[in-house]
Formats: sequence, structure tokens, C-alpha cells
Amino acid sequence: MSVTPGEECGLYVSTTASSFRVSAFRVGWYGGTQARLVWSSERIRGRVQPAPRFLPATRTVRAEWRRTLTFGTAGWPEGAYLLRLDADGGHQRYIPLIVRSTQGTGRTVLIHAPATWQAYNRWGGYSLYAGASGAYATRSLAVSFDRPYDSDGAEKFMVYERAAVVLAERLGIPLAYTTGIDVHRDPQVLHGAATVVCLGHDEYWTPEQRRHVTQARDAGTNVVFLGANTCFRRVRIEQGQTQPDRTVVCYKSSATADPCYTTQPALVTTDFRQTPAPDPESSLTGVLYEGYPTDAPYVVHAADHWLYEGTGVRPGDGFDHLVGVEYDRVTPAAPVPEPLEITAHSPLVCGGRRSHSDSAYYTAASGAGVFATGTMRWVEALMAGTPDGGRDHGMDARTRTLVTRTTENALRAFAQGPAAHHRPAARPNVSEVYKTRT
Repeated sequence: MSVTPGEECGLYVSTTASSFRVSAFRVGWYGGTQARLVWSSERIRGRVQPAPRFLPATRTVRAEWRRTLTFGTAGWPEGAYLLRLDADGGHQRYIPLIVRSTQGTGRTVLIHAPATWQAYNRWGGYSLYAGASGAYATRSLAVSFDRPYDSDGAEKFMVYERAAVVLAERLGIPLAYTTGIDVHRDPQVLHGAATVVCLGHDEYWTPEQRRHVTQARDAGTNVVFLGANTCFRRVRIEQGQTQPDRTVVCYKSSATADPCYTTQPALVTTDFRQTPAPDPESSLTGVLYEGYPTDAPYVVHAADHWLYEGTGVRPGDGFDHLVGVEYDRVTPAAPVPEPLEITAHSPLVCGGRRSHSDSAYYTAASGAGVFATGTMRWVEALMAGTPDGGRDHGMDARTRTLVTRTTENALRAFAQGPAAHHRPAARPNVSEVYKTRT
């Protein structure tokens, strides 16, 4: 998932191609090219590795392959990388790799989400969502990093993370890079950080990761949530075949079968808001995940908020398709920090039920500012209407301009230190917006 600069990295490859080459690209602005080649291998002989092992107790797929090659990362700058594998027949596959920072003092720390990448990974027929038949009932209860990613190998990174990295690098603010699993293991990179940025789809957190991010906020580190459904699932990170931190455990609705259910309820792997140790994510994010799927305009409420400076928006302005496919809202009955201000309040319909998605901003006692977009399409919107847009859901250049400027405003302001020290505090308006509705 990640290495420190100079650390060796091993690749495990199975291919029917006679040979292949590996190229490492660092993602960034680079004058608009958005990536730079930092290393490439010689031609490597290909071979087919054994079929994966299936662990029936948790329906876990694990590819116990032999290492194909080892390479060093000396001289590689910290950052987000894509390793591209090119087979001699022309086929390609990607592997995301984070060259992580060990110190984040004074920097904006981008937290990548490999636990979520792995949760949705169906390589070998199983994910935390479905088994080989496609049924939820036969899903994995634990998934392993000892297997490739499905699709092209980097789908979640490309859709929900890459564009935010490019934007942050273009701004020229001091950056640091890490992953949620590294923050779970060691919070050092968060100590003294100006900002923590959680990217577009960061659903699966350990209690340790949540505690470490919360402690950073309470020490004055600003936090940005550039997606929705963040910190929704409580997971454990456990041993793999030979190394620690290689397995993501999440029993979800089968929580009573979790071995921790009776002995360590705070570690039971279900939604953070569920029993036996409910702790809704809204106490950190300010918003609560509510539903899927939806597609709705993003409607600005507090147009004069400093986050929207330079966008030209007015109250009630809408931006089609920006709310989706999952969304968060401020839920008055859920615990939220105060003061909290709703900056966008977007009507929607999900599963036949009318509701709203909310963007929200609050200021903590430490002076830290926290902004949550309330929609999973925020990072995708940074690419809307461009050749990189891919599945941009019909979002247009006007929406891209709003999201880009708002994100720039947040990152630039937060890079200056605790937001309450140099930006207006949140203006409480939840009771005004929701009145008696829940």
C-alpha cells in the first residue's frame, strides 16, 4: 500500500504474457501533464502464478504468490504513484502506491484510502459486498491485500483521489502523503499538520485512525472531507499470511458473529453508529451518511461563506448532478460539533424518500476548521467536462469551476493554520435550515 522514500517494494505478478515492463509515474500537476515518469524496469519474464487460496471461515481470497521482482525507491519524492505494467502484447494494468511522508508538520496531509479500495475489490470473486454468485449473503467477512485489484487495478484511486492530488500539487502548498492504514498504525505524520484531507471515497476506518484524526483536529489541525460516506464502517486491520496489516475485517450486518462482539465491543466491525458501541461519524465529520443512490443538483445555501469566495454564487444556485451517488446530511438528532453551519442544502429523492444533502462547516475549540462536502461526486467534479472526466454523470464546466474554486479556497486557507484564527467562524444555522424537521 505504501513505502517510505528509499524503501524496497516487491511486486507479485501473474501473467500469460512472455514478458512485461513496469513504469512508475508520480501523480502531480507538472504544468498540466499531471504525471511524471520516475523509474522503469527492464523487461521481466512473465509467468502464471498458482490459483488463489480460499479461506472458508471468512470467505477470504488470498493469492499466495512468489515475488516477481523487487525495486528500490531511493530518490523518489513523497507522493501518490501509479505503477503501470505493460505486457509485451500491449495489455496494461495499474497498481497504486503511496510513497508516504513520515513528518507532516506545517503541511497539508493527503490521506489515501486503500482499506476502501480493498473493500470493493472483487478480484477472485469476493469483496465485502458480494460473493462469487453476486449475493451479499456470501460476501467476504475479511479481504486481503495479498491479491491484485480488479478492473484496471486503480479504479478507486483514479475516480476519487487523483484529481484532488493534481489540484493540491498545482496550488504549491506544502504537502504530505499517507494512507488511512498508516494513520491507524502511527499518527506521527499528523502531528503539527496544518490540514488533513480525506479524499472522495473513504468509507472504511479503524477506531485508531478515527481517534488519531480527531486528536489532530483537537490540536488545531484543519480537516477536509472531499466526499461522502466517510468514516462509516468500523474495521480491524489484521495479519496476512506473513506480514501484519494485510487483512481488512468487516462483518457489517453479521456483527454478532464477529469474534470481538462479547469481549471487545468497541472493536466490533460494523457501522460506527450501530451497536454494540455506537459512535456516529458525525461527531467528527459534522454530517451523517444517509443514502444511496441519488442524483440531484447541489444547491448553495450560505453563498456569502468564505469557502465560496470568487465563485459568484448566489443563494439557491444549483449545480446539476453534483449530489450523488451517495450523500451525507446534517441530521439534527445526531451528535455534531458546534458551532456548525450548513453551506449547501440540496433537496433530493433517494429510494422514493425526499431528503437533503448538506455541505457543512464547523470550527473546533482548538481553532481548527472542518469542511465536509456531503457528496461523493466532489472529486469527480474536478474533472467534469474534460477528457479525464470519464463518467462525470453529466456534470458540466460550470460545476467544475465551482468545485475547483471552493476546494482551492479551503486548501489555501487551511494551509495557513487553524482556520478560526484567520477566517470567520461557523455561523450556526441548523435549526434555521431544518426548523422542526429531522
